[in-house]
Amino acid sequence: MMFQDRTDAGVRLARELERFRGPELVVLGLPRGGVPIAFQVAAALSAPLDVILVRKLGLPFQRELAMGAVGEDGVRVLNDETCRLSKVTDEEIDRIESAERAEIERRSALLRARFPRVDLGGRTALIVDDGIATGSTARAACQVARAHGAARVVLAAPVAPQDTPRRFSGIVDDLVTLARPAGFRAVGQYYADFTQVSDDTVLDLLERARRSVPIVAATTPDPRRGARGANAATRE
Repeated sequence: MMFQDRTDAGVRLARELERFRGPELVVLGLPRGGVPIAFQVAAALSAPLDVILVRKLGLPFQRELAMGAVGEDGVRVLNDETCRLSKVTDEEIDRIESAERAEIERRSALLRARFPRVDLGGRTALIVDDGIATGSTARAACQVARAHGAARVVLAAPVAPQDTPRRFSGIVDDLVTLARPAGFRAVGQYYADFTQVSDDTVLDLLERARRSVPIVAATTPDPRRGARGANAATRE
């Protein structure tokens, strides 16, 4: 299956997500590439749109290959097998994590001043990306959503590897993909146009979405919930 671009993928994915429509639904795009797709899904389902901030931890010598991911509230996911086979040290992991957390803080400052985080307490968090490769970033996003109080977590993407259901068993309540091709190598190979998404595009889409669907902003987190969600570290 080939998608023309992220807009095309979002429209097609939204058709498969109709059953999640409801007042409890919040659509969460993974910046930056997942946001144009999430925008189409949120518009089709008349749901509020927000982002969930996570960053991939790339190997020191091959940054495109994820050894894990970090997210808001101190969430960290590491792939033990990748770290072991690559012989990456704890010091290298800490250095890369520090840099990626700085980027999360930058994006949070850019976004949250204009777009307060949507309250996920007791709601269905529908996390959308433009594709799933290693799954580390999506896994971290699911944990962040849980830490923010989501009662149900759904992960959706246009394309993913064939073993994605196994890798996300017990992590998500539902998984929706349009294609799980054999020989999957990279998300971009399934898009005719896989142009990088800018921060300005993300801000514009959030602005358009919030003009259409009013939101309930998150309040100060319950410290008891935060104690369970913050500083969580998981190893795959």
